[in-house]
This record gives sequence, structure tokens and C-alpha cells, in this order.
Amino acid sequence: MSKPRTFLAFIAALLCGSSLGAQQDTLSSKSRSYVGFEPLNTVTVKTGHPSPVEFTFHIQSGFHINSSQPTTPELIPTQLRFSLPGDLVIGRMQYPAGKLTSFPFDPNQKLSVYSNDLIIKALVSTPSNASAGMHTVHGELRYQACDDNACYPPKKLPIEFNVNITKAGSSRTRAHGNKQSSHIH
Repeated sequence: MSKPRTFLAFIAALLCGSSLGAQQDTLSSKSRSYVGFEPLNTVTVKTGHPSPVEFTFHIQSGFHINSSQPTTPELIPTQLRFSLPGDLVIGRMQYPAGKLTSFPFDPNQKLSVYSNDLIIKALVSTPSNASAGMHTVHGELRYQACDDNACYPPKKLPIEFNVNITKAGSSRTRAHGNKQSSHIH
């Protein structure tokens, strides 16, 4: 092969290689999860009495996600949603306030973001006439991850946890026949 053809073949190989690298980067950003969910222990709920629950998410180092209340309407808010079985209700969702941060792409504008750990608090409840038993709750955290230079397509992180519904009048000590003395108040 002559030198010009060898040089052109070399350039073509470089271009194909960089194109493949770009495709791999795009594929890896599509499959990449920037946020992880810390599994919950089984949540026990007595009928008619709400139980607090905390959902903990870990945001990968070097990334942030928009808060639940972004500073501009164009930004995608972080939202936790559920598909609930039977008589379960999840309410009083409390998202933390985002941290106002500016980034190199626009140092004059501050964005409301979460980084590191995100803890969302809620109450799990059921009506007093709900049936006792174990239920699995499925949900998803919808978020958009960004680094200091770019934002990536929105993602949905699936989560699940178990809820054990018990009757309000029942307790473990009564189930085992241990009664509290009527003299103790």
C-alpha cells in the first residue's frame, strides 16, 4: 500500500474507533444508573395507625440530580411514585430542600439539586378494616442526573419493599400469652 492510502486507512480506522467509542459512551449512559436505592427492612403497619418510613438513595460521586422543586420549569424534578397493593396508602411525602449550587456552564445561576445521599420521608398507612398480611410495594424514583458539564436523559430507578399489615388490637406479647399486669400504668 502506498503511504497516502496507508495514512487514509489509519485515519478511517481512528474515525471508526472514535465513533464506536461515542456509541459505547451513549449506550453506557443509557444503561448507567447514577442513583442507588438502599433496601428497606419490612415495614410493619398496624391497621388505622400510620408508620413512618424513610427511603434512602445514594447519588453517585461526581453527579447530582435536580431537587423535587427545581429552580426553573425546564428542569425535571425528582419524584418518587408507587404502585400500591390493596389497602395501603403512602402519604405525607417529605422531600428535603435542594442545595442551591452554581455550575461552570452558568456560574451566575443557582440550581436546586441533591447530591450524595437523598432521604425522602413518608407515612405508610392502611384503614382500620384492612386485612392483615404481607404486601410488596413497587415504586420508582424518576430523576435526571447531571455532572458539572452535562445532563443525561431522565431515568426511572425501580424500587420495592415489603409491608406487613397487622391488626391494631394485636401485639406480639398478647399472641404469646404474656399479659401486662393491670397494676402497671
